[in-house]
Amino acid sequence: MLVALVLMAAASFAAAAILPWALPLLPSAHIHLALAVGVMPLIFGAMVHFVPVLTRSTSPHTGIKIIPLMASVAGVLAVLSFAAANQLYYFAALLALTIAATFFGWIIPRASTPLTKPHPCLHWYLAAIFCLMLALTAVAAMFIWPEQRPALKRLHLHLNTLGFIGLTAIATLQVLLPTVVGRPDPLAAPRLRQSLKWALGGTLLTAIGAAWFHPLSWLGALLWMIPLLRLGKTWLTLYPAEIRRLSGAAPSLAAALAGFAAALIFGALHATGILKTTDTAHAFILAFLFPLVTGAASQLLPVWARPGPQTAWHTQVRQRLGFAGGLRGTLFVGGGLLLGVGWRGGWVLAMAALATFLLQLTYTAITMLNRDSAD
Repeated sequence: MLVALVLMAAASFAAAAILPWALPLLPSAHIHLALAVGVMPLIFGAMVHFVPVLTRSTSPHTGIKIIPLMASVAGVLAVLSFAAANQLYYFAALLALTIAATFFGWIIPRASTPLTKPHPCLHWYLAAIFCLMLALTAVAAMFIWPEQRPALKRLHLHLNTLGFIGLTAIATLQVLLPTVVGRPDPLAAPRLRQSLKWALGGTLLTAIGAAWFHPLSWLGALLWMIPLLRLGKTWLTLYPAEIRRLSGAAPSLAAALAGFAAALIFGALHATGILKTTDTAHAFILAFLFPLVTGAASQLLPVWARPGPQTAWHTQVRQRLGFAGGLRGTLFVGGGLLLGVGWRGGWVLAMAALATFLLQLTYTAITMLNRDSAD
């Protein structure tokens, strides 16, 4: 399923980039295509994979395993709602809220068991899902308080981007990049324990500030910068050569961290009315999500495709997918920053990088299928 979710996310990213040029859709439609159809199911799928590892517990039952598929349904309903300009998104939000609450309830017992001592990354996942539930509750609040709709939309956007996606991604990066490089980060666990309060507090202040009191957004951005700067300093100390390479997953993941920091500043500027909502959302998707997903897929897709002992095949697939990963990440971040400040030419850089990765992914998938057929 995880391989299918990666492919679906890649297809959603490509469609979200192309559709605005082909169809007169509302910006909400293609933004939700990338975030709700592409990213949300992929995050749930990755959590289904990582939670048992982080808690040293058994594999989840079928009801939990299908949650990413149900999240895909909710995401598709949201996109259809915005594409057809109807109110189906209320039902989509209710479905997604039910899914998130169910998943939250599944993680809680695993996070509170003293014998297994779960990894602190798990608490970031809980905080991320909590932000998602708040964001989806804000959609329901739009129906009850229509006069607050613009403010609640901003609240919804920031809780999703900085909260659900941001908290999940930044926590996972701190575990994933040392795995990619092959050298541990001994400070990862204590840093995650110490930094969650700053990241979650920063998310909530930024979201509330964007909705109702703009100065809070700058305070929230400053709080979020504390864990980001700590992480960046650690990576530059431990892995300077790896994150500066032209190829590999490591430079792409490092680019995602830089892209998230930039998107955080853009979010604060959006909260004060300096930047447009659509430009800010595009900057988040291009500068952060694209290098994050492509870099993570380069490392994890071979494991998900063929679990078990790592072989020369896994190394070969990683090399194929990670080729020009550093250059690709630079193009993503550069394109996102340019688009965030309103220059449409940023699309060209990001789309060139995305097209390259999609070709690499397609070639790799065809090679995998041919080899499986031969076996």
